[in-house]
Amino acid sequence: MRTYLRMASLAVAAFATAWSGFSKAAEIPKSAEVQQSGTLAVANTLDYAPFEYLDADGKQTGIIIELAGEVAKLAGAKLDVQRTPFPSMIPGLAAGRFKIAWETFSATPERLKQVDFVMFLKAGLAVSTSPDKKASFSGETPLCGKRIGVSAGSASDFLVDKLSKECTDKGQAAIEKSVFNSSTDIVQAVLSDRVDARMDDATASSYFEVTSKGQLIVLPTLYDVAPLGLAIAKDDKGTADMMVAALAELFKNGSYKAVLEKYGMGAYAIKEPYFVNSMDALRAD
Repeated sequence: MRTYLRMASLAVAAFATAWSGFSKAAEIPKSAEVQQSGTLAVANTLDYAPFEYLDADGKQTGIIIELAGEVAKLAGAKLDVQRTPFPSMIPGLAAGRFKIAWETFSATPERLKQVDFVMFLKAGLAVSTSPDKKASFSGETPLCGKRIGVSAGSASDFLVDKLSKECTDKGQAAIEKSVFNSSTDIVQAVLSDRVDARMDDATASSYFEVTSKGQLIVLPTLYDVAPLGLAIAKDDKGTADMMVAALAELFKNGSYKAVLEKYGMGAYAIKEPYFVNSMDALRAD
């Protein structure tokens, strides 16, 4: 009997140790704001499928919305998605209007003067056009002289300016850039021939190629392949620690991979989330 009780006691102890380790793995540090409010507030455009958008029933959905929901669960908090125009996000963080702007930001020296990032994805920029215009995008400088639509303040916005200068330096026609506040507006501009093409993240471009049912196609060239991240206020260690730890848990428990694959974006996963406060901190993968 004593042997049986000893074995049972050891089994219970082993289970308790395993459970303790599991619980500890799921614990994440909470920022002061989340501790005080019980809410994880996230600024987001809700207009950038497949990352965030409103479905046919008006429900918030998409990759970022689902990941944010999982982070809120780990923090024991309620998720509050605050709809915010993309160009207002980094100024809003710098001004203290919110603590997290969760979009697919690329890190630039200019942005890093005002905010820090937590990287959670990778992608490049791609150009989408209508099938009847595909053949016109050829040669070493396929965008020169074209009308290209971009999202205001995005990486595409800045890249088109750079590419346009390269065109004129080579004696070719400049790119005619059109700036939009909504990704769906750019899609409609392409379909209505107000612009020749749109430049966007490769991930979103792939999504719109599928959902447009052949009305948009993605050109093969990828520009500026780089990690993408959510933005937080400069030197906000509490929020940075919380988001890195929470995302690391989602990477570990499989939720991160499952969400990306649900939207056909598994190819854009990175190995682990990480904090970036300078260009030197960026990783190749």
